[in-house]
Amino acid sequence: MQITITGRHLDVSDSMRNYVTEKMDHLKRLEEYVKSVSVILAVENLDKKAEAKIAVKGDELYAEATGETIYAAIDVLVDKLERQLVKHKEKLTQ
Repeated sequence: MQITITGRHLDVSDSMRNYVTEKMDHLKRLEEYVKSVSVILAVENLDKKAEAKIAVKGDELYAEATGETIYAAIDVLVDKLERQLVKHKEKLTQ
């Protein structure tokens, strides 16, 4: 699974990069459906925002989340992505 991490109005530190990679590893059990992941971390006014696009077989999933810290936004984002991937997997297996 290829993970691309970029920052908008934010320098992505090594700790942020490692945190995103570690959290995306939770999606490994659904990896056969995932081709690539693109994560954008942003600061807009006082909001910290994380967005991701996942290329899966036959479709593309998108999720975004905001939080008080960038790490909180990443946590919420991964939860949303995991739910979407489970739904997508169920659609494919039916």
